[in-house]
Amino acid sequence: MRLFFMLVRRVPPVPSPVLVEAFELLSRRGFRVESGIAEELLVRPDRLPAEHDLYVLKSHTELSLSLAAVLDTQGARMLNPYRCCAATQDKIVAARRLHAAGVSAPRSWVTGDFSLLRSLLDETPLIVKPHRGHRGAGITVVRKTSELASLTPTDAPMLVQEYVEGSGEDLKVYVVGEQVFAVRKPFSESSFTVAGKPAAVTSELRETALACGRVLGLGLYGLDLVESRDRPLVVDVNYFPGYKGVPGVAPLIADYIEDYANGSECLSLPELDALVQPVGPL
Repeated sequence: MRLFFMLVRRVPPVPSPVLVEAFELLSRRGFRVESGIAEELLVRPDRLPAEHDLYVLKSHTELSLSLAAVLDTQGARMLNPYRCCAATQDKIVAARRLHAAGVSAPRSWVTGDFSLLRSLLDETPLIVKPHRGHRGAGITVVRKTSELASLTPTDAPMLVQEYVEGSGEDLKVYVVGEQVFAVRKPFSESSFTVAGKPAAVTSELRETALACGRVLGLGLYGLDLVESRDRPLVVDVNYFPGYKGVPGVAPLIADYIEDYANGSECLSLPELDALVQPVGPL
């Protein structure tokens, strides 16, 4: 059985130890494992064949998502499924789905006119982020109306969330199927490069994580949470993250991919209308 991993460029450009181990395990189990980075290939989309038994999408880039869509139209099997990844990557769509599933998350808004945020700033600071951003790129925190002028007008969709003051630590939750892990590390702009330390997974945290997977149709994914005074809030969901700081996770990932490839695991994205009734006008 042939597997193809659609990878993202790493900074620095060194292979992920988790993926290296997972590749070795899958190869020893008889899988033919291949991989590529979309931005480093020359591909004719009109002639791109779905020739592998399973594609594993491990990249968030626009080009990777476009090629995944081309493969999806040809019936290619993909982990996580393409339309689930597309919904997750779009933070506006994901915000609606998380709300529909009752997941605790910051309130969110969208607008193309940042001056309309003035009334919101009377009650809460805001965080403005690209609707398909990743690793904190392009995020701006706005606390006062005078800071709205610092927001650069853009035609690209932006998601606005209420800014929730946390503990100063990153709380990341990683999921492999039904197995849930947590990692804590000091917050910084480059904290995504740091492994962090394993943390306890409470029953509330586990249920929150699994609810995100159900409503977004994911099996390999991660959550970023901020711990407010009341409860943890999900601020972002990522499909197939790096699993930094999770001990012994590579064999679990290899097992999950093997089961998915063999058909004993499957995923689908629930229809939003089946989750919740309309909530009224804007």
